[in-house]
Amino acid sequence: MIKVSQTAKKKVVELMQDDGYNASTDYVRVGVKSGGCSGLSYDLQFDKEQKDEDKVFEDNGVKIIVDKKSFLYLIGTTLEYSGGLNGTGFVFNNPNANRTCGCGESFSL
Repeated sequence: MIKVSQTAKKKVVELMQDDGYNASTDYVRVGVKSGGCSGLSYDLQFDKEQKDEDKVFEDNGVKIIVDKKSFLYLIGTTLEYSGGLNGTGFVFNNPNANRTCGCGESFSL
C-alpha cells in the first residue's frame, strides 16, 4: 500500500484540476525508473486509465496506480508534499530505500 499525507492530497487535487484531471475519478501514477544519482528515481504523473498489470490503491481520497515492478520498490511508501525552504515538491518517504540522494529524488535498495 502507498499512503498519501494530507498536504500531498491537497497539492495533488490542485495540480490535477490545473491539468484537466478529476481527482475523484482519475489516478496518480507512481513508479520507479532507472536513473538518478542513487540508481533509481521516482516517477509521478496523472493518468485517466489503469492498465491490467497495475495495482490500485486509494488513500486519503487519492486514487493511486502502480505497475507491478515498481510496486515491489514502493511497498509502505508515503507520498508527502514539502513547501519549505529546501525546495517544494513531492517527497517519497520510502522505508525500503537504503540510500537516497541529497535532493530525495533518487534512491537505492
